[in-house]
Amino acid sequence: MHTLKLLGAGFFLLTVFLLAGLWTVGAQPRVTVWSTGLFIPVWFVAAALNMWVGVRRAGYSVAEEAPIFLVVFGVPALAAALLCWHYAGG
Repeated sequence: MHTLKLLGAGFFLLTVFLLAGLWTVGAQPRVTVWSTGLFIPVWFVAAALNMWVGVRRAGYSVAEEAPIFLVVFGVPALAAALLCWHYAGG
């Protein structure tokens, strides 16, 4: 359940980044590329922090947390990368 909440948070944060770009610059394809390019490292740090909490406080090993990290980071990051690729002319 916690993983699903984090995935939802990732997609919510991606939406916030996209809307912030839309509201500040306007509806241009380069805004999507810029917004997703900023989202991915921010989401990496957030997902890594979640992994650290799982290892440090919840008592899981890195080997137990690593697959969860890949899902938590990877799914929203892949969605952002696909949006970036689409709007960059890929």
